[in-house]
Amino acid sequence: MTRIPSWTAHDLPDLTGRTVVITGAGRGLGLITARELARVGARVVLGVRDTGKARRVVAALPGTFDVRPLDVSDLTSVRAFADAWSGDLDILVNNAGVMDIPAARTADGLDVQTTTNHTGPFLLTTLLLDHLTDRVVHVTSELHKQGRLDLADLDRRTRKPNGMQAYQASKLAVVLFSLELQRRLTAAGSPVRSVLASPGIARTSLAAHSRSNIVNRLTFLTNTPERGALSLLYAATQDIPGNSYIGPDGPGGFRGSPAVRRQGKAGLDPAMAARLWNATVDLVGAVAR
Repeated sequence: MTRIPSWTAHDLPDLTGRTVVITGAGRGLGLITARELARVGARVVLGVRDTGKARRVVAALPGTFDVRPLDVSDLTSVRAFADAWSGDLDILVNNAGVMDIPAARTADGLDVQTTTNHTGPFLLTTLLLDHLTDRVVHVTSELHKQGRLDLADLDRRTRKPNGMQAYQASKLAVVLFSLELQRRLTAAGSPVRSVLASPGIARTSLAAHSRSNIVNRLTFLTNTPERGALSLLYAATQDIPGNSYIGPDGPGGFRGSPAVRRQGKAGLDPAMAARLWNATVDLVGAVAR
């Protein structure tokens, strides 16, 4: 782990002229990230399910915001967002996610948690890739290290429902997606980077409905949302190598300031990453290079 001395949002560079898309930016870590990037000059596009609520929230904030409808669990919504995009996109932050929810199916018949955390962001990224100029930030979790993937049942149709196992697997999928995306970008000679950010255990509403919400009451183990968002902000703006993993510097990566950490061993398997890419393309019907 490489510690980054005392890095805060006050160290953000000037982003005037840059365009950023943040999914799930209507609240929590996504909103904090949007607020801080707009504060330093970026044009921030919020991809959200509730556009009215998001517009009311950002109306009180300084900066340039563009609120657009986007539900990453709905592949029709993802394709519509990507089809409507024109011009350059400097930074894409795949922040939207759900955690440990009851098993359910999307309008496309896909597992909600897998689609929200991995499949939808995968499709969005691949559809926007030709517009990207700088990087993709994938928000993951230290819990990816406990994840197990079954590529024969990526959409969780044959296994007994288990919300936490599905969450862990989806976050491992995010890490492997970054690995394979970076390999493809490098092979193509692209300057675009794929990087990862973990907020640690940030006290947000993500786990509010889950048995894991008990951690939100153990403040000595957790980051405030403001501090958790620092990993996203660092990953989005600093000069780091492709497939870097940014997370809190405290024990277990639970809390602390941003540091360059290391993915779990399963997230560094290039053969599995390539197989996951193909399995995801088969699942969503994406035309992904």
